Amino acid sequence: MPALPTPGQLNLRAELYQQIATFTASGIPVRKALETLRRAPPSRSFRQPLARLIPHLDNGLTFAEALRTEKSWLPEFDIALIDAGERSGRLDTSLNLLAGYYRERASLVRTMLGELAYPLFVLHGAVFIIPFPDLFRTGDILAYLVATLGVLVPLYAITALLIFAGQGKHGERWRAFIEIFCRYLPILGKARQALALSRLAAALAALLNAGVLVINAWELAAASSGSPAIRRVVGTWRPLLENEQRTPAELAGESKVFPELFTNLYHSGEISGQLDQSLERLHHHYQDEGFRKLRTLAKWLPMFVYLAIMVKIAMTVIGFWSGYFNSINAL
Repeated sequence: MPALPTPGQLNLRAELYQQIATFTASGIPVRKALETLRRAPPSRSFRQPLARLIPHLDNGLTFAEALRTEKSWLPEFDIALIDAGERSGRLDTSLNLLAGYYRERASLVRTMLGELAYPLFVLHGAVFIIPFPDLFRTGDILAYLVATLGVLVPLYAITALLIFAGQGKHGERWRAFIEIFCRYLPILGKARQALALSRLAAALAALLNAGVLVINAWELAAASSGSPAIRRVVGTWRPLLENEQRTPAELAGESKVFPELFTNLYHSGEISGQLDQSLERLHHHYQDEGFRKLRTLAKWLPMFVYLAIMVKIAMTVIGFWSGYFNSINAL
């Protein structure tokens, strides 16, 4: 997917998953479903990846194995859920879950872009208008460009850096650094943590339903969560689970990575034999919490931009009148 997917692109991904789910739920094999979608995909950009998947299926690969050959097309979380859905015979359920996830993301991105459009317009207007009187008085175009582009270019550079940093194709150390950095940001850090736990719970439920061994399921789910911290902690569990007969609930409770709610619900599901329901509740709870925090960020970020513009205008007005009165006093 692109570095910064638009709501339309996210909805197209959701539509692709929804259509494949509809085909498989009605008993149509995955290969025939992909062949049908290749001829009339939700987006023309899907046509070539779908065409490249079909020969892999003909050679005996599963749908998830074929998807892993297209390394940059789908996130690991998507492939993990599809893999678990294939193993458990619930591929349509996994695909419907992914479709809902991408529709929610599309709605969130649309809301954030809508909220930011006007304040960004005001910001650009303020940047170009505030230094204009000096340009009119002195005619110094170079000073005007420095006063305007000197503000906008660093803002664009910071935005580009944040977009680059948010991409999942970087190394583990880079992703760990970004995770630690975001942890100290208001709202955003908690939102990222909640969505990582949501992805972990969803992948874990699907993998356990598919009959994957518990330790293998935890390792695969941790990798698809998108959190290096979770992956690092779970990576130390295998000898403890195999040799010391510990349970994942006990190990999760000893780690600061997992909140108390997560460990308590997982532990109760483990004891009661209703782990499926517990993981589903955790998935929905943390997904709702993560998207709620991101909506809060989308609401308050424009207000912060407005405040920054107002402070800049106030400082300019104060500076103008201070200079004016100083000139009068000097005379």
